[in-house]
Formats: sequence, structure tokens, C-alpha cells
Amino acid sequence: MRIALVADRSPSVRSHARVPRLIEALRERDGIALDPYWIPTTEADDLDGFDGIWIMPGSPYASEAGAVQAARTARERRIPFLGTCGGFQHMLLEYGRNVCGLDVAHAENSPGGEAFLLEPLSCSLAGHEGLVRLTPGSRIEQIMGTTSIVEAYSCSYGLNDAYRGTLAEHGLVFSGHAEDGMVRVAELPGHPFFVGTLFQPELAGDGRRPHPLIAAFAAAVQRHAQPAVAAR
Repeated sequence: MRIALVADRSPSVRSHARVPRLIEALRERDGIALDPYWIPTTEADDLDGFDGIWIMPGSPYASEAGAVQAARTARERRIPFLGTCGGFQHMLLEYGRNVCGLDVAHAENSPGGEAFLLEPLSCSLAGHEGLVRLTPGSRIEQIMGTTSIVEAYSCSYGLNDAYRGTLAEHGLVFSGHAEDGMVRVAELPGHPFFVGTLFQPELAGDGRRPHPLIAAFAAAVQRHAQPAVAAR
């Protein structure tokens, strides 16, 4: 089961360093054998052959267009998708542009722009943990089995709340919020698995036990791959 890890891989990014341990933990604990391929954002324009797509942290990316296209491929081709931190941000950017028809930018990538879908947080979350309240009945709440969680962050940009209503009107569900009501989780109903989080589940614990969200993503990848395997 091949998954695309979309990011400009760097040993200085903690979440990148966690991946080998998480992949092994999924194999040992859940019996899910994932075959990860690191895909630089500059080469992320054709991911149709993958069983899962995970846009990982590490922004600003070398190619905004590549990260946006990876999210679009997952959404349109119904490939299980997980976006964390920068992946969450570019998932929203793709949805805003290609579903809502918005002419918007990411302030980190285009500081000279005018309409920012992603803007600097009023207080950076880099290196912090925070409470996230989950919407009852949402996919993320069902995965976590609780309506509140504490998660780790390493980011300084988030959704411009002025656009929340437009994205929601076009079908995106915001299912996790900080104590001040700002968006922390988004998901797309009707898709096999399409979830983005501003927090980084890959940083939970010591990496020996995958975060429930990562385990749920891996299970969705396995389900996606089964028809193809059965056809061989």
C-alpha cells in the first residue's frame, strides 16, 4: 500500500524524523504495512497511483502549486488524505480556490498579496500544546472517542476566519476548534477519508504508538488498496 508523503524532506523537521518509527508501529500494532514514498512538492503533480496522500509539515514549501495539486488529486480522485500543519493549510487553499472559486493567497507564501485565506495567527503556536474541542458526531470525534483533546503544534499560520462561512457553504466541515473558537480541524463528508489538522498528530507521545488519527488514515489507505489487490 503506497502512500505519498508530500513535503520537502528535512532532518530538521521533527515530524519528518518521526515517520519511520510511525510506519513501523503501524505494522507491528495494527498489521498495516504502508510503503511510504517521499514526494517533494516540486514533483507532486501526479499522485494518482498512490493509495494515500499525506501532506506533511515543513512549509513554506518549495512549490505551493505542488502542495495544492496534491490535495486536489486526493479530493477529486477520492484517495485517502491527511494534511497536518502546512498540509492542513494547503488543503484549505486548494478547496478555497478550486471549489469555492476564491482568488486567495497564503500569507507565508505570498506576503505581498491582498486576500489571504491563510494568515498569521494572533499568537504563534510553534512549540506549544493546546486544547481542541471536537464536534460531536464528526469523523475526528468518532476517531478520537472524545470531544476534547490536547495536541502539539509547530505553526504560525491559520485560517482567516472571514472565509470560514464560504468554505462551509461549499461543503467543508470544521470539526475541531481551539478554546477561542478558531478552526483547528477540517474534514470533507462523503469522501473516503479527507481530514486536515492544524496540529501535528505525528508528534504525539514518543512515536511508538500512532496517534488515533494516523491509525485511522492508515486503515482508510488499506481499505482503498483492497479492491486493487483483489483484482490482481
